[in-house]
Amino acid sequence: MPLHASRSRIATMPHLHVIPAPPLSRFVELLWYYEEPPKPHAKERLMPDGCVSFIINLAEDETRLYDPDDVSKVTRFSPCSLSGPQTKCFVIDTDEQTCVLGASFRAGGAVPFLGLPSDELHNQHLNLEDLWGFRARELRERLLAAPDPRAKLRMLELALLERAAGMLDGEPVVEYAVQNFLAQPETVKIAEVSDKTGFSTRRFIELFKLHVGMTPKLFCRVRRFQRVLTCITSGQPVNWAGIALDGGYFDQAHFIHDFRAFSGINPSKYLADYKDFPRHPNHLPLV
Repeated sequence: MPLHASRSRIATMPHLHVIPAPPLSRFVELLWYYEEPPKPHAKERLMPDGCVSFIINLAEDETRLYDPDDVSKVTRFSPCSLSGPQTKCFVIDTDEQTCVLGASFRAGGAVPFLGLPSDELHNQHLNLEDLWGFRARELRERLLAAPDPRAKLRMLELALLERAAGMLDGEPVVEYAVQNFLAQPETVKIAEVSDKTGFSTRRFIELFKLHVGMTPKLFCRVRRFQRVLTCITSGQPVNWAGIALDGGYFDQAHFIHDFRAFSGINPSKYLADYKDFPRHPNHLPLV
């Protein structure tokens, strides 16, 4: 099963984004590889998207994460690290991430590869060895020896399939809910989605938290925040009042409060910092 390159997402080497072939594509949104020189800024804020991801650092033998409120506080992880479903930003060291690859899971898609419920990883970061044991280091060694980026990502795809060990059974109720919430995070009614699943509201929320890592309400807030980031980084003139209204916020105060809760800064500062080094809406230079 070859990797299927996404025409809309693939970049010229040394950056490579690929969508894995089925059945992995049901659970993994993207496999990616980046190789680039150090950036002009030493650190970046990473915005939360509510999904699990992991990163394998091929440039250095560790991964460093910082407290966004005090970057003198650093936590060091192994070169193979995992971020659980995040609802707050964190800070990475751009100098040590000059050659990295990883996997971005779909919301609710990481459970078969983790061996534990996603809600135990909410806003957590950990060494991949904590879940995979020696196989995490072994995988990194094989990735370092692979001849090119595409071969590395193919190796990662096979490692994920091996890790799942034939247990790639999704939870249809959660997948149905996630699809609805992603389509309309601003206006979708959680109770209406819950009713259509046939589960009680309580059981539906428990099941959603187990697979996605947070309540449906919090997930919709994060995805609404993600839509705002896409909107304000599109290059179009920004009308903050219109964005708040279109995003389903009660008023601008509600919008600013929610934005700060997820990003750690206010919307206008986010936009100013992003314009200094436009890249991906979830990567913001720390200035």
